[in-house]
Amino acid sequence: MRKCGLIRRMNAAASNAFNSVALIGKYQSREVAESLRALAGFLSKRGVEVLLEEDTAAAVGANGYAVAGYETIGRRAELAVILGGDGTMLNAARRLAQFDVPLVGINQGRLGFMTDIALDAMIDSITALLEGRFSREQRFLLDAEVRRDGEPAFRTLALNDVVVNKGDIGRMIELEVKVDGELIHILRADGLIVATPTGSTAYALSANGPILHPAVPGVAIVPLCPHALSNRPITVSDSSTIDIALLPPHDARVHFDGQKYFDARAGDVVRMARSRHNITLLHPPGYSYFAMLRQKLHWSSTPRH
Repeated sequence: MRKCGLIRRMNAAASNAFNSVALIGKYQSREVAESLRALAGFLSKRGVEVLLEEDTAAAVGANGYAVAGYETIGRRAELAVILGGDGTMLNAARRLAQFDVPLVGINQGRLGFMTDIALDAMIDSITALLEGRFSREQRFLLDAEVRRDGEPAFRTLALNDVVVNKGDIGRMIELEVKVDGELIHILRADGLIVATPTGSTAYALSANGPILHPAVPGVAIVPLCPHALSNRPITVSDSSTIDIALLPPHDARVHFDGQKYFDARAGDVVRMARSRHNITLLHPPGYSYFAMLRQKLHWSSTPRH
């Protein structure tokens, strides 16, 4: 009987498109813990090796599954499933970008532009992925650094956006914005958002920035409350290098995906360019970017009288 069970598990594993799957969950969430355990059990029965990200395991319990850090996940996992919201996905995407591990998101947050699989469709959608029924979509990241006196003072990746804002001060700051060394403008505003197509549906959208389809090779530069009302967002090529110089006398705070920040000083330059790293998102059958926008942003909804 044990031999038969082993053979069945081996046959199931052989038929899976992914044989090692990492699970990464939103910490300290009872709902995520429950769905994560259910998904881990389902994958294990399919003969899939389950790797629990170490902070996730610390929060929900390992329950006998292998525990791994992001380095190990990057080397061993063939797929990473993120359970949570877009914030959880952003963190995991940056950590795994160098390893090119495909990502899929189960939405247990709010809007879920990247974690696009609904919780009640989790098992059916993961089944489709294991059977090889999915589409791939690549998203690029930004290499971002803050330069001080001509030298890097801080460096990181951003999948959504880089935001330079006025921080704690109660007045506008002044920024010099250049693209490939050419001056766009001297901006007096609360700040500036530089957003990828992925980030164009995040903070930049609330500042009247354009929605960029993921296939568009562009970066949106979106002012925050500009003093000149004629100052509008502009989209530039993703091959461009964007420099934002913080003009004296004001300091500012620079945010990266809303999860990391650096306190910049007058004279610092924030430099951004497309990273050599991309992430790959997997979508189950029937996924449509435009259908996702209709649902999340309530387009074409019936008016209520």
